[in-house]
Amino acid sequence: MNWPLNPSPAPAVPLAPLAPAGGPTRAAALAAMPGATPGTAPLSDHISGHISASPSVTPLAAAASPAPVAASPRRQAPAERPWLAALLGLALAGLAVFIALPVLALLGMSLWDSAGDFVGLAHFTAYARSPNVLNSLGNSLWLSALSATVCVALAYGYAYALTHSCLRGARLFRAVALIPLLAPSLLMAISLIYLFGHQGLLKDLLLGGNAYGPFGIVTGSVLWTFPHALLILSTALATSDGRLVEAATTLGASRWRVFWRVTLPASRYGLMISWTVVFVLVITDFGVPKVIGGNTQVLATDIYKQVIGQQNLPMGAVVALILLLPAVLAFVAEQHLRARQSANLGVRAVPFQPQPSPVLDRALFAYCALIALALLGVLAVAVFASLATFWPYNLTPSFKNYDFDLVDGGGWASYGHSLVMAIGTAVLGSLCTFVSAYLVEKPRQFAAARLWLNAIASVPMAVPGLALGLGYILFFNAGWNPLQGLYGSLTLMTLCTVAHCYSVAHITQLTALRQLDAEYEQVAASLGVPFWRTLWQVHLPVCLPTLLQVAGYFFVSAMTTVSAVVFIYSPETTLASLAVLAMDDAGDIAPAAAMATLIFASAALGRALLGALERWLVARTQRWRRR
Repeated sequence: MNWPLNPSPAPAVPLAPLAPAGGPTRAAALAAMPGATPGTAPLSDHISGHISASPSVTPLAAAASPAPVAASPRRQAPAERPWLAALLGLALAGLAVFIALPVLALLGMSLWDSAGDFVGLAHFTAYARSPNVLNSLGNSLWLSALSATVCVALAYGYAYALTHSCLRGARLFRAVALIPLLAPSLLMAISLIYLFGHQGLLKDLLLGGNAYGPFGIVTGSVLWTFPHALLILSTALATSDGRLVEAATTLGASRWRVFWRVTLPASRYGLMISWTVVFVLVITDFGVPKVIGGNTQVLATDIYKQVIGQQNLPMGAVVALILLLPAVLAFVAEQHLRARQSANLGVRAVPFQPQPSPVLDRALFAYCALIALALLGVLAVAVFASLATFWPYNLTPSFKNYDFDLVDGGGWASYGHSLVMAIGTAVLGSLCTFVSAYLVEKPRQFAAARLWLNAIASVPMAVPGLALGLGYILFFNAGWNPLQGLYGSLTLMTLCTVAHCYSVAHITQLTALRQLDAEYEQVAASLGVPFWRTLWQVHLPVCLPTLLQVAGYFFVSAMTTVSAVVFIYSPETTLASLAVLAMDDAGDIAPAAAMATLIFASAALGRALLGALERWLVARTQRWRRR
């Protein structure tokens, strides 16, 4: 499961009037569209205002339900209603085929045997009677809970330093803390092997303990989920009401008392949401326990063993459904907490402005520096190990480990496949989520279909990648399915990755579209302007920054994903992230570190290029944003 990149988003600023008093009205501006009154500038040149955008996106920051119908609904022209209905039907069919039906296939396989006979709950009973089921379930729960507790505790202090102190270099500390978002979780696990493994640099710190097991799982999970918790907590703390702190300080409360009585209670929902998010990320993660889990059994690795090791698809479907249960419960709890949090935000809230406190600021600087050095150090160890000739005996730098054609994993072709899939995922995912978000938010007809579209688009957020990938096996590899020819292809892997990350991007696009006043559509409809022209000249230009940010999110996710595609690749379509697993299984840890480092560098470069493209396009095409 993938949760969104979540910076501290600025509150949306309402759109300013299109013209000063006595100037052109919105209707006049809309009349300037092609197809209305000729001879005037396009509509996008008349729009003024500001849409808050950030380098990355919060997945659950907006409600997932479509906006209520306006008091004066938009009247669709008779000629455009069939086109809108066709587009809505096509979107529903696409999401049903690539999201809903694969998930339902899991349920079907768990209730039928391989011969096609209905067996009811027999597979669940057989799994419950297996000797290791309680061990796997217990390990998954307590390791995920411990990882979430440690991660959230560390991230809260870091977020507090960024938002509630006069921390020197706060922007740099924030950037460093977000670096793990660009790396696969496998990279953290491999780094821990070089640090605490049998030949690790710091193995003596374990006092004879073993890095392979609970220690490795918890430490690796905390490292790769830290930025997710930080982004949520930073948002919660940054939106705290400064009036409460000012009132408590005026009444003589010490800074420590203000923290315990004001700041901490005000951010309690952010704490609970971040804990829930990290818990789900850890319990559904496959990479860390696979690489450094040792003999510690968890549900995620049980699915892999049932499907890959024993070719037992019905039992794999059972384990996937069991893994799906805590993810769904946590998703529902997160949504409830998110709603409670938004209900507590007052319209008269004043942003908190921290005041200098030399002692506290120095202490928080040291705390953030320690965590930032730990994150950078872990990444640096993996990079150095990938360049070492023969760890730990010959540390002379070389590119020997980057000769991937000499080891398992598909060679350099795997890396090429990952780039192709990442680019395809970025283009297809960003466009599809924009269209689906538009269909949910802007039309004022087909309410039932829009509700179903939004519901299906929100499903992947609660479905672990392993479960979705197994569902793709069961659905697309079925003999009766006319799409069976896609199985094992890069096309299907691209579609699966888009589906896996769909909810986050859909909700992000929905948030951007909701910042546009419904009056634009209403006036356009009254002037007889078709919806596709309003979409092209109003919605797309205004949402362009968000569209490119979503493309960056899809690109990074496709480069780093493992769980969603580990079941559906073929020998001809191996990916770089899967090559890391193959190298690790074969004992080629150094080449695995090299490939993971290459994934990290490529994700960072791709995200930087998309960021530069976003700034260039905004500067060239959206001068109205600077008014």
